[in-house]
Amino acid sequence: MALLPVAEAHRLLLDGADCLPAVRVPLSEAAGRILARPIAALRTQPPFDTSAMDGYAVRAADVSAVPAKLAVVGTSAAGHGFGGSLGSGEAVRIFTGAPMPAGADSVVIQEDARVADGGRVEMTEVAIGGRHIRRRGLDFAEGDPLLPAGRVLDAAALSLAAAANHAELDVVRRPLVAVIATGDELLPPGSVPGPSQIIASNGYGVAAIARGAGADVLDLGIARDDPAEIAAHLARADAAGADVVVTLGGASVGDHDLVQTVMRDAGVVMDFWKIAMRPGKPLMFGRRGTTRFLGLPGNPVASLVCSHLFLKPLLARLGGRGFRQDLRQATLAAPMAANDLREDYVRARLAADATGLRATPFKLQDSSMLRLLAEAECLIVRTPHAPAAEIGEPCTVLLLRPDLF
Repeated sequence: MALLPVAEAHRLLLDGADCLPAVRVPLSEAAGRILARPIAALRTQPPFDTSAMDGYAVRAADVSAVPAKLAVVGTSAAGHGFGGSLGSGEAVRIFTGAPMPAGADSVVIQEDARVADGGRVEMTEVAIGGRHIRRRGLDFAEGDPLLPAGRVLDAAALSLAAAANHAELDVVRRPLVAVIATGDELLPPGSVPGPSQIIASNGYGVAAIARGAGADVLDLGIARDDPAEIAAHLARADAAGADVVVTLGGASVGDHDLVQTVMRDAGVVMDFWKIAMRPGKPLMFGRRGTTRFLGLPGNPVASLVCSHLFLKPLLARLGGRGFRQDLRQATLAAPMAANDLREDYVRARLAADATGLRATPFKLQDSSMLRLLAEAECLIVRTPHAPAAEIGEPCTVLLLRPDLF
């Protein structure tokens, strides 16, 4: 079987992967979600003319020359407006956010006023009509469009929705990812392994990548190398309504690699298997109805690299999120040998200097070595049949820790 190019695998992976339907959630649970439908303002903000400063509400005509003494006839505070109307020669003590009294058309800030005798205040700065007033509807008016569908509900968007009086929002449903590790050799962390056993590690990293891409994760634990047990785990994922089922291991061609056979028996139609990439050649992908099945390699590094390259964009598409791999241009800080027919993703250090980014590949690239992946800041992306490259030559890197750069 010919190896499938990475670009073609991406195309097949995302083909028909439509945004999931909307669900309605309280505003308090909407942080980080994707708005499924546009929203408009349910009220006007501010709903009335308000003071932008602490001071005195006045008629500008009464303070056209200074000093000017006015009688203080009341107070307007946020939530407790002045109920009367301002007359000639009168002022109302006012605070930021408070409603402007009827008849007032300016605010003299408190630094430009001083308390005088007989319940009066003396203005030391000329008042200008409209000064220090936030007009009704300054921010938005009822019916104004505010947020489009597809907007990530960050802090500003949530605050805007709340100010517009939305208690609930329609958001894209989070994809549910079921994760199944396979293998007789696997035990959960904290176990005491036997002579032929190892600790299962891949699932924790895959789950973290999925959650970072906006998905919910259902960890279904470890399935032994038994077709009936693997099928039972797949049935549990189906019963939970998983949108994506991720299996770890069992995707190769050995006698104990049973996942593909069990998937086919369960009605999964395989779109591809075996990719022209390193690490991650035995990656497989299929679907049954609207459920997608991603069979990741058992080698820890291959499993996580494939999750970055394939699981993240799939979950972004299902979750209504925009997605673009963080690819940057860098120069090599060490030579690299010629590449073979597979697209290579080489773990590397990344540093920034005055000339830009410099990538240093690790000498060892075995796909079982998680420590090097944890230490890597990037993957150097090498195209199939790339020639040998020397120090200082350009390269493309996929950032694994973009927060550092």
